[in-house]
Amino acid sequence: LEGQEIGLSAWLEMTQERINTFAEATEERQWIHVDQEKAARSPLRSTVAHGFLLLSLISYFLAQCEIFQAKFRFAVNYGLNRVRFLHPVRPGDRIRNQAALKSIEKKGLRKVLLTIENTVEIEGKDKPALVAELLVLLYL
Repeated sequence: LEGQEIGLSAWLEMTQERINTFAEATEERQWIHVDQEKAARSPLRSTVAHGFLLLSLISYFLAQCEIFQAKFRFAVNYGLNRVRFLHPVRPGDRIRNQAALKSIEKKGLRKVLLTIENTVEIEGKDKPALVAELLVLLYL
């Protein structure tokens, strides 16, 4: 499985409601995320999703992959090696994740560490919104 694509998620529409809810949950209410009138006058011409909102959605996207529907006790986020926010995501944009398994490492008895390369794509855009290398520890 190493080096292979492990899943392409379904599309998910980004909404202003989702952005606002994330802003409230994280206390990060910067105007570029929540003030639609002011953001419309900015160079981006719209509010945009928080980068960390996009990063948080990777767990949701990965749950759709067959590898995470196999039988194991549970999985935990172990860390990130590399994250880049490459293109803004606006309300109304549809995003999905393309995941590839970079490596599998045995971590003691009945545990494996997966390194997963994630590319969050924006429908109709050439440049991805986000690339991130996520580490997931599976308890078998």
